[in-house]
Amino acid sequence: MRLLYWAAVIAFVVDQVSKYIVIHMMELWRIRAVDVYPPFLNFRYGENRGINFGLFDGGSDAARWALIIMALAICMGVFIWSRRSHLGGWAAVAAGLLIGGALANVLDRLIYGYVLDFLNMSCCGIDNRFVFNLADVFIFMGAIGLVFLAPDPKADAKKGG
Repeated sequence: MRLLYWAAVIAFVVDQVSKYIVIHMMELWRIRAVDVYPPFLNFRYGENRGINFGLFDGGSDAARWALIIMALAICMGVFIWSRRSHLGGWAAVAAGLLIGGALANVLDRLIYGYVLDFLNMSCCGIDNRFVFNLADVFIFMGAIGLVFLAPDPKADAKKGG
């Protein structure tokens, strides 16, 4: 469980520090765009009131609180499941990344009313207009990691039977 806690804390802190540096210290909120290594990596200011890529962007306060409650419920569910499943090291790290990233986005919603996004990546003639943040990357990595690294309950049942 220690790996889960540390992965969650590191994901949370890295996301929040990156947002503070890029959005506040570099004043991305004011200048709106910085080409870092175009077209592969750009900073673009974004306020996400929905879920990934702005989906379900209702913009209402009720939607904001529903997303906060849903994220907290998912974090709690993943945490409880992780404790019961006795995850291996890498699976525990994946669970921690997912939880830490989700909690970082929850904090944004609590402070700002939306999630701060700033990363934009394009390639090969495709102009990607979507922005995301490191918490989104951690959530995605954690979810994919759990899919591939979590213990298979069917295999465990066969061992016990």
